[in-house]
Order: sequence, then structure tokens, then C-alpha cells
Amino acid sequence: MFGLFRHAPSFDVTHDTAPSDTLITGFSAYGLAGLTAVDYLVDHLELEETGYIRADGLPSITPFEKGRPRHPTRLYSREDLDVTVLVGEQFVPSVLGETLAMAILEWTEENDVTEIAVLAGAPVPHGPEGHRTFYIATEDYRERRLADGSIPAMEAGFLDGLNAAFLERGMDSTLGVGLFVTPVHAQAPDVDAALRLVETVDDVYDLGVDAGPLKAFAAEIRQHYEDLAARIEEREPDGWSDRMYM
Repeated sequence: MFGLFRHAPSFDVTHDTAPSDTLITGFSAYGLAGLTAVDYLVDHLELEETGYIRADGLPSITPFEKGRPRHPTRLYSREDLDVTVLVGEQFVPSVLGETLAMAILEWTEENDVTEIAVLAGAPVPHGPEGHRTFYIATEDYRERRLADGSIPAMEAGFLDGLNAAFLERGMDSTLGVGLFVTPVHAQAPDVDAALRLVETVDDVYDLGVDAGPLKAFAAEIRQHYEDLAARIEEREPDGWSDRMYM
């Protein structure tokens, strides 16, 4: 199973203070919607870094900002706000998702975390009407957070990796787990998808997040891709030419 790695990878959580009752998470995945959403929450809620997750046995990445290095998977919180936010910049292959999830779940159990909300994008076929957020959640989470019916349930499918492990633990314990999923496109980051996730989690937890700056950024990104498509169309009015046979 771990033949691609030097040895079986492992994850270790370090946290400086007791976490909040609720953990909101976003990870590096297709479209980067969940990651972009939680990163925005950290900035606009003015959260402070209070911990990190160390990965042993995975190829190392060390992100930095303004010349300062930081751990790729970080925990943020604020004393007067009852949420802890996990920002997972390091890509973790699906085959290792359960291993990472188990490390996080052991930590949440030891620290009496009562629920986990996961923000994620999914590359599912969809039309314009599909540009919204759906949920997959344990019964206790649905009763506590989704009773008003404003967020639709995702109809059917399968989960794997991190998301599957979180929900499986939630089904077999008192931990409430809510997975919020929105369709994403190939461009990264899909800021429109991230915006939908931010607005959803803000509604669910009444965080008071101003999504205006992200909305403006989403419009800029959208315009960039529209302009790019127009330039391609000008150069290739009949579509892409297959020049390998010219």
C-alpha cells in the first residue's frame, strides 16, 4: 500500500491551546475550493495560528509568506470564537487520507471536539443550476445545523479518503460530521466555488464573515478566464488545430 513512500507515512498533531468545540477544515484538492475557503476564513476572522500537523514520510513542502516559513497544515483559533480552523496546504493522496483522518480524529477525541465541518469541492458534472453547496452529514449534525433545509442534500455517490473516514467515525460515535461539497472547475483556484463554501459555512455557524472581497476576487478570476477563452478563440476560430499531422 505504501510502496511509493520511504516508509509508512504518519501524522502528528501539535496544538498550543485547547481547541474549540467545532473544527472547520479545508484541504488541498482538485480546484482548491475548500483550501481557499478556510484560508479566507482565517484572514477575515483574524485567527491566530495555534497548532500544526506534522507529516512524516511524505515529500516535504514548506510554504512561506513574506519571507517567513510555516507548516503546511496549520490550526487557527481565537479566544472569543468557538471554532478552530484547519488549513491543509499539503496535498495528501487519497490512499493516505484515512491515516491523516485518524490522527485528526484521535486529537479531536482527546480534546472533546464535538463536531467537524469539512469544506470541499468535487469535479462532478453540473449545469448552471448546480452552482450551489450540498451536504452529506451524520444525523446529529443534520439535526443541530441543517434543520432549516436551506442547504440541499447530495443525492447519491461514494466517498473515499479523508471525507469517508470523518463520516465513518461520525456514524459510529457522538462526533457530528458535516461535509459541504460544491462543484468545481479545472481552473485553480476555483474562487467561485470557494465563495459558495464561505457563504455556506458563514450561514451555518453565523460567523459574521464579509464575503465581499472574495466575491470581487472571484469576479476578477472569472473575467481572466473569459478573456483567455476569447483570445484563444481569436487565434483558433475553428477550434484547436491538430498540428502533429501538418
